[in-house]
Order: sequence, then C-alpha cells, then structure tokens
Amino acid sequence: MLRSIKSHDVAIVCLNWAEDEPLSRTDKKDLLSYEDRTTRFFPPAPVMPRIGGLNSGDTGLADENEEAIQAFSSASCQWFNILSTGDKDGCICFSIFGIFPVGKININKVPIHVQSSGKRTSYRLQDVSISKVSLSRNLHQLVLLCSGKLINTDNLSLSYDISVGVHCLHLDTSIFSNRKNELHQVSQQASSIQDLVEVVRASISMMSKQWSNAMNLFHEKFSALPSLLTAHGMESSSEDEFMSLLFGTHTSPALHQFLVSSLGEAGLKRIAKTIESAGRELRIVVSEHLQPAVEIISFRLAELRGLARWRSRFQNIGLDEKLMDGVTERVGMLVVQVERFSRVAATVLYLVILK
Repeated sequence: MLRSIKSHDVAIVCLNWAEDEPLSRTDKKDLLSYEDRTTRFFPPAPVMPRIGGLNSGDTGLADENEEAIQAFSSASCQWFNILSTGDKDGCICFSIFGIFPVGKININKVPIHVQSSGKRTSYRLQDVSISKVSLSRNLHQLVLLCSGKLINTDNLSLSYDISVGVHCLHLDTSIFSNRKNELHQVSQQASSIQDLVEVVRASISMMSKQWSNAMNLFHEKFSALPSLLTAHGMESSSEDEFMSLLFGTHTSPALHQFLVSSLGEAGLKRIAKTIESAGRELRIVVSEHLQPAVEIISFRLAELRGLARWRSRFQNIGLDEKLMDGVTERVGMLVVQVERFSRVAATVLYLVILK
C-alpha cells in the first residue's frame, strides 16, 4: 500500500484518472513557471523508520523497496493529474495525485436546468448513486452517469413528473484547467508535507515504544523497593532513599537488601544496558527521520506561505495567508523542540557512555 485517503463516507463505486501534460511542456508565455526548490536545499526526504527496530538484522531489501516507492511517488507528482471518485450516495470527490483533496460535489444538491421549446425548467436528482465518472483530458468538463429520481423543482405538486432511471450529466470543471498551475504547486507541496507528517508520527510512535520498553524493565526491577520499605516499617519513598544514598548518608536496611538481593549487580547492568540501547535508538530515529522531516516540513510550509501572499492567484483556490502564518509559527516551534530534544538526548547519552 502506497497511500490511503478517506474522502468518502460510503462505498466508492467508480473512479477515473485524468492526467495532463507535465508543466515543463506548458506554453512558454505562461508567467507562472514553477520549480520545487526543496531538492536544492535538502537531501532526499526521510522515510518511515522500520517498526521492527533499527537493529533487527534486516537484509537491506526493505531499504531498496522504500527507495523505489519514494522515487515512484515523487515521479507521480511531476505530472498534474486528478483522481475523480464517485460513491453510492451521489458524492464525487476530486484529489490531485490521488492524494490531495481539492473538491467535492454532492449530485443530490446540484441544480439541473433543461431548456426545451424556449422554456427553462429546473430539476434536481434524488437518491443518486454514481455509476461512472469521466473527466476530460483538458480538465474542462466532467461527464457522469448516475441513477436516481429526477424531480421537477419548479412545480413540486406535479408528482407524476418524476423520472426514475439512469441519467447522464455534464458539469463545468474549467476551474481545474484555469488554475492548473496553482493547484499543481499547492498540491505538490501539500502532498509531500502529508508524507512527512506520517514520517513524524511513525518516528514519535517508535520512540515512545522504545522508551516504554526500557521503562517497563526499570519499573519491573524497582517495583520491589516500596514493598521492602513497608516491610521494614519505613515511611520514606523510594526517591528519598536514593537521594540519601547519593548524598552519602546512612543506607537503610531496606535499600541495602534491595540493592544486594532483589536487584543485584547483574540486574543493574541489564537495566543500564537497556536504557543505553534505547537512548541510542532514540538518537538514530531523531537524527535520521524526525529532525529531517520537520525541517523539510518547515521549508515547504514557508514556500506555501510565500505563494499565499499572491492573493490574486491563490486565494480563490483556498490558500489563505493568515492560516499559513499560524501553521508556519507552530511548525517553527516544533523544529525548535526537536532540536532541543536532540541536544538533551545527545548529552545524556554521552554521560551514560562515560560512566
């Protein structure tokens, strides 16, 4: 599975891909030429960390597959294409590259005007189920087949004027052609950001799992100390006992019994090794996956923010400058926090290795 989208609430009945010529072949007079500058400033985007662990003895085949999938996904975004999908409730969704949703039409709510004998009559469809959709190659028109009831909305009292059957509709979709370049630019950035967000989520999930495993072992080994303190009639906490030990004061019998008998040198070394290993893997995930992903996200959002300031071109397709300002600020905060976490993790791991 390469991607998963959830544009529909019910079963999809039909779909259609409409692929346009690459932007590199557009008219040279077009002033809106565009280049994705990300590759000029960053290495290839990171992929998701493997769930099996970074040191699980993989043969390298997974890495080759990931690179092939990444190359395939990047190549598919160089061509402007739209996926049209229709469902059994009469909704049609449009997604650029099959990833980025750019429109949704409910045929049950679309007014239908018919001109006959110089008279214009208005209809609407009810209980629609889409049978087939076809978007023209020039993106100007959408032709669809659907089943449902055709109702005369000019005179609802004419109950006999209801036609149940298959209907063919023609819709004007010229906005896709008129704003093709703008949609391509926004979708190219947004689809890449979506991929990187998944990398961030997978990285954080793996880091949480790795650290939880280490902490579970720690709590498993140290869970015996509170019971020993209670058995010796002591009211101090585990933290108090270890603070007393660190400051060189008297070691209580309960803590001495725990360190010598319950935990032991072997148990302490095992905990130290587990935590050190988890720390190393956290550092790898941060440096190779999480940090590069948030940095590229920040750059791509800054590119979108710049495009949003060209209001005459991009505001009518939904690229809002104020929204971009807010999300850019939040991503900047995330970049700072990831960098801070990376420095703290590196320092702690260095101290652990010295000890």
